[in-house]
Amino acid sequence: MLKGIDPVLGPDLLHALRSMGHGDEIVIADANFPVASHAQRLVRADGIGAERIVRAVAAIMPLDDFVPAAAFSMQVVDAPEKVPPIVERYGCLLSAERYRGEIVALERSNFYKRARAAFAIVATGETALYANLILKKGIVRPQS
Repeated sequence: MLKGIDPVLGPDLLHALRSMGHGDEIVIADANFPVASHAQRLVRADGIGAERIVRAVAAIMPLDDFVPAAAFSMQVVDAPEKVPPIVERYGCLLSAERYRGEIVALERSNFYKRARAAFAIVATGETALYANLILKKGIVRPQS
């Protein structure tokens, strides 16, 4: 255990987050996402809900503020304008960590393509549909 670090951030996930550089992306994937066939680096977080993982990751990983958006969800098939409730909750979690951009919804095949290029994919136990989220890492500015 470490002080001040959410225990859902296990050693493999902490290693992935620390190894990422500016502009690298990480996918928080729901239980239906084809993680094994898409991941360059796969981090297991079975049994943990995606919101809990997003909250823990967003608390320690800055999101990129050099780009218009640093968070991406998957569009609902046949209803691309629909925003799933879990994605709305992700928006609240990210806003609480000072993210001012929007969560951009990507068409399903474009989301999969981007996920395959991501630094890592975190496989959660999330059962909500369309609960996948891509986060782009930003920089930690020096303390003044």
